[in-house]
Amino acid sequence: MYGWREFVDEGGLMSYGANLPELYRQSARLVDRILKGAKPGDLPFELPTRYELIVNLKAAKAIGLSMSNSFLVLADEVIE
Repeated sequence: MYGWREFVDEGGLMSYGANLPELYRQSARLVDRILKGAKPGDLPFELPTRYELIVNLKAAKAIGLSMSNSFLVLADEVIE
């Protein structure tokens, strides 16, 4: 189980975590506000807005793990 989907893309079993491109966009919005004169201490604390569940079926089969269809339906992406 990983926190970033890149590990699953490289052969990990599954990940559940924030979407990195969305985190970068959130960061860019905050940097833009700071560059326009906002004080960093006055900016609100923001949590990630999107989380993803990614499952790698190829890795699951390699370790002899079967995944139920009801679990796979919950996944945002299934890598075969």
